[in-house]
Amino acid sequence: MLNAQSEDKDLIAEFRVEQTRNRAFGFILQKYQRKVYWHVRRILIDHDDADDVVQNTFIKVWENLSNFREDSKLYTWLFRVATNEALLFLNKKRSKLNVSMDEVGFDLSETLQTGSYFNGNAAELKLQRAILTLPDKQRLVFNMKYYEALKYEEMEEILGTSVGALKASYHHAVKKIEEFLKKD
Repeated sequence: MLNAQSEDKDLIAEFRVEQTRNRAFGFILQKYQRKVYWHVRRILIDHDDADDVVQNTFIKVWENLSNFREDSKLYTWLFRVATNEALLFLNKKRSKLNVSMDEVGFDLSETLQTGSYFNGNAAELKLQRAILTLPDKQRLVFNMKYYEALKYEEMEEILGTSVGALKASYHHAVKKIEEFLKKD
């Protein structure tokens, strides 16, 4: 019997059966939508943008879950799809506005400060600003390690980058954040 706590492999198997597809997908949404939302939100900062990307992510999941090979865990695959969708969104935003990634980072920083969905204190705001100064890859790695407590091996599956490179990215990210936080 399926429920929100069902094992991912059971949910995937039930999704592949036409009669139980909708119910299985509902449980997948219930189990992962919040996690995926916060993962995307940390990348995009803006609530409305994150909602749009999460919706696109789960549309892609619906369209492709039947073909999921199960070489990785379901949440790893979901995070990979969400990460790709978020980065695609940022790249489209950058090219549409014809601005550099630094300018998009500045825009995200402004959104963070003025957005009604941010309710952190001054220290959290400063940390978020520091994170936004990082290059995309370092920001992704930092967020996945710091906020989501993902293991490097899980990040390797999501980002398609070696564990050594991920450790180096995280190390550089931490150093840059420390330097940013020492300012002021």
